[in-house]
Amino acid sequence: MAFRIALRGAFAFIISSSFASAAFAGGLDRAGYDIDLLFDKGRYVFESGVTYVMPDRKLKNAKDINAADGNLNGRPNSADATENYAVPYIGFKIGITDDIDCMADYSEPFGAHTNPGLNWAGANNEIETKVRTHNYAATCSYKFDAGPGQLRLIGGGFYQEVSGFKSRLVSVVPAPFSAVYDGVGSLDVDGHGWGWRAGLAYEIPEYALRTSLVYNSRVKYDNLKGTVDLTELPPVRAFFGKSTSVFGSADAPDSLEWKVQTGIAPDWLAFGSVKWTNWSVLQSIALCPTSTRGISCHTGGATELTSLDLLYQDGWTITGGIGHKFNDQWSGALSLSWDRGTSQGYGLSSDTWTLGAGVSYKPTEHVEFTFAGALGLLTSGKSGEITSNGITYGDDATYSFGNDLVAALSTSMKVRF
Repeated sequence: MAFRIALRGAFAFIISSSFASAAFAGGLDRAGYDIDLLFDKGRYVFESGVTYVMPDRKLKNAKDINAADGNLNGRPNSADATENYAVPYIGFKIGITDDIDCMADYSEPFGAHTNPGLNWAGANNEIETKVRTHNYAATCSYKFDAGPGQLRLIGGGFYQEVSGFKSRLVSVVPAPFSAVYDGVGSLDVDGHGWGWRAGLAYEIPEYALRTSLVYNSRVKYDNLKGTVDLTELPPVRAFFGKSTSVFGSADAPDSLEWKVQTGIAPDWLAFGSVKWTNWSVLQSIALCPTSTRGISCHTGGATELTSLDLLYQDGWTITGGIGHKFNDQWSGALSLSWDRGTSQGYGLSSDTWTLGAGVSYKPTEHVEFTFAGALGLLTSGKSGEITSNGITYGDDATYSFGNDLVAALSTSMKVRF
């Protein structure tokens, strides 16, 4: 995430290198939650930015292990899995009094887009998956003197929208039906929910010291709704040949993040953070026909039509870095991050190591630009059949992936007035 720091009170320092790193963290994490704008020293501050991420995850050794829906092993056993994506951000902060600050922001904290396509041996597992969120938040803080510095109490809330799409080859369609149907089924779903945050921060401006601990709650999508489209399959089984309205529920994870920064020498600053994200709340999301509403909808249940299977473990992200002020206009920073993969033998979210770098340019007292980049290593792994809570997952296809690269570019502008 972006970080904003004041070094011995001499300058405002904004670098987006850490934000670029976070944009390809584990699970469905893209930018997470960022309230650093709240700490800006300006009375009125507007900030806008975007990060463009270019992952290059390649799947290999794919094998169709379920002959019941057609044998796909004659197709290529490798595929390019990931798509490039952009992560926007916009925020506004106001200092209501000397002690009370508030901010409002829009972000896209979670998301995913994989697209290995139809022409590979694992198409019965996935053709394309896309998840996107929109987050609208308001956060305030109250600070007061405590010892040599100031203690800040933080609280706020947010409204979040989610949408998701997945397609896969449900069944190979034999002739003569293959002239009419392609056998692809798809799921389109959306929902929304509310969340809240609370935290503490302690600052000693004389030493450029700030440490914060912020908790962001779960967001319960209790109203997921959408459609399962099986119109590309001949109507030889229940639900085939038609589109069916479905419902379900899921949670976006809660998280706890600790950040610290401190001056270590004139015009030099060190920073770091540790974040835990409760991705294990996302296991298997069951979707059931709306005609069965009122009956429990769960994976493996009698009314389940389909499910989104993630089977995540909790995520951990650790970041450390150093920043330096070159002069009154230019500052720079370097960071190194490790993110624990959330997949446990099913899926492609593996550990990631990321090196980020950025510069901040301040042409006037009121305007500041940041430019940053990051290069990451997506570590190797494999996906296949596993059993969780007595239910078998991944019994349609297996595949592996090697060490792959991911890159990101980020730019932002801040205006104080």
